[in-house]
Amino acid sequence: MAFNWKKGMKGEGEMSFLQHLEELRWHLIRSIIAIVVFMIVAFCFKDFIFNKVILAPKDPQFITNRFLCSLSEKLCINQKPVNLISIKMSGQITTHIIVALVAGLILAFPVVIYEFWRFLRPALHSNEAKHAKGAVLASSLLFFTGVLFGYYLLAPLSIHFLTTYSISESVVNQINVRSFIGTLTSICLATGVVFELPIIAFFLTKIGIITPAFMRKYRKHAIVVIFIVAAIITPPDVFSQTLVAIPLLLLYEISIFVSVGVMKRREQEHNEFMDNNVSDKTTASTS
Repeated sequence: MAFNWKKGMKGEGEMSFLQHLEELRWHLIRSIIAIVVFMIVAFCFKDFIFNKVILAPKDPQFITNRFLCSLSEKLCINQKPVNLISIKMSGQITTHIIVALVAGLILAFPVVIYEFWRFLRPALHSNEAKHAKGAVLASSLLFFTGVLFGYYLLAPLSIHFLTTYSISESVVNQINVRSFIGTLTSICLATGVVFELPIIAFFLTKIGIITPAFMRKYRKHAIVVIFIVAAIITPPDVFSQTLVAIPLLLLYEISIFVSVGVMKRREQEHNEFMDNNVSDKTTASTS
C-alpha cells in the first residue's frame, strides 16, 4: 500500500511532518470533543445509567437472569440481592464521573474511528479508501456487538460467580461499588475490542503482515490463544470460558475469509495493472 499524503482535498503538494502533526492534532481534538459531549450526556442521565444499565445485571429481573431461570432452576443466577458499598466520602461522585467517562468512550467510538479514517484517507488510493470507509461501519458494529455480548452474557455470569464464591462461611462479601463497576466495564470493553478481530485481519492482510495461509497454518495456536483470552476476561469456570471462546473462534474463521477476500482483490488489481501496461505497450509499438 503506497502512502501519498496530500495537503487538504485539492492535492496542493505533499504535506510536511509538522503539517501531519497539526492535522492529527485536530482529529484528536474532535475525537476528544465527541467523548466529552457523550460523557456529559451520560453524566446527566445518572438514574438511567446506574439503575437501568450498570446495576441491572445483578437484579433477578435482568433479562439474562430471567431467561436462564426459565430454562432450568439449576441455571438460575443472581437471585440473591447484592449490596454494594462506597467506603470513601467522595466515592460516589468519583464513581459517577468515571462511569460517565467510560460511557462517553463507548458511545463516541464510531466518531473516534471515523476521525482515524479521515486522517489516513489521504494516504489511500481511491479504491482503498472506499473499502476502508466500509471498515469504519463494520468496526463500529463489531465493537458494539462485543460490548452487548459482554454486557448481556458475560457480565451476569461473572457477577453471579464472583459475588457468591466463598472461602468460608465466616467471611462476608462486602463489595465496593467501584470494584463492581470496574469488573463490568472491563468485561464489556474487553469483549468489544476482541470482536474487532476481522477488522484487524483486514488491515494486517492489506499491509502484507498476514495471509490466509498463515492464519490456517497457525489455527491451532490461535485456538490456544483464544482460550487464554477467554480465561482472562471471564470468571474461572469452564462454561463462561467456552461461552466466550465459541464466538471468538467463529470470528477467527470469518477473519480468514476476510483475508482471502483482500488477497483476491489484491491479485485482481495486480492483474488489471499488468493488463493495462501490456495494452499500453502494444498501443505504443503499433503507433
